[in-house]
Amino acid sequence: MDQLLQHLLNGLLLGATYSLLGIGLTLVFGLMNVVNFAHGEFYTLGAYAAFAALALASVHFFLAIPLAIVAGALAGAVCERVLLRPLRGQSIDTVMLVMIGLWIAMQNAELLGWGGVAKSVPTPFPTHPVVLGAVSVAPLRIFVFVISGLLILGAHLLLSRTKLGRAMRATFQDRETAALMGVSIERIHTVTFAFGAGLAAAAGALLGPVFLLYPSMGDLASLKAFSVVILGGLGNFGGAALGGVVLGIAEELGAGYISSGYRDAVGFLMIVGVLLLRPSGLFARAERVG
Repeated sequence: MDQLLQHLLNGLLLGATYSLLGIGLTLVFGLMNVVNFAHGEFYTLGAYAAFAALALASVHFFLAIPLAIVAGALAGAVCERVLLRPLRGQSIDTVMLVMIGLWIAMQNAELLGWGGVAKSVPTPFPTHPVVLGAVSVAPLRIFVFVISGLLILGAHLLLSRTKLGRAMRATFQDRETAALMGVSIERIHTVTFAFGAGLAAAAGALLGPVFLLYPSMGDLASLKAFSVVILGGLGNFGGAALGGVVLGIAEELGAGYISSGYRDAVGFLMIVGVLLLRPSGLFARAERVG
């Protein structure tokens, strides 16, 4: 039982960051109908931005994370204005090819800028774990979980309680009517893509200190994000939040009771099962984009 509790705790802590990845991706798809294959590269950008702030600019760790989020959001806004806005009205195949090109370009730019050697992000947290009864957890992972939870809550409040959030939800439900009511669809698209990129960058900045940084780290992050979206249902905010937790716990249980080498395989096998049995997602009935 103690071992099971430890695995569940580890899965919950990891799943919160998966939720951040999934929420950003599902918002972009739900509001813009864009399959963002470059989503993992914004995750990588956030990780390297935090590393640069810490190692090169000597910024405090707690300030480096919001700076990384801002960097990801700004990069997302630029990508939307430069690449996606001119393609408005084009076929989804064309947009997908452009996003694949952006993925390749960003990954090679990171490789050129940072080199292929993995880097470690310094943190102010002690390495000794915090013991909570029968389970133990590293202080850094507690911090990552708390910040992830706050960001998810903040995203939910923005969508459900603010004028901007209402405009985003109106655009998702009926963009023509929203435009007639005075909503700037172009502005909403820019904000949505920047918001999704910022959440991905946040996940990278938070998980960067937990793992090592390398230019292709976004590839696996993209697969995780798409897995979360499939679990939760396309365009489903609440489903993405829950799907991330489900995926994290499934991976941790698979690693603990089968083999650590099958951690990712367990999650992807679960995705295959969901696609076969419930293609719309486990939480498809939940309210979308809010």
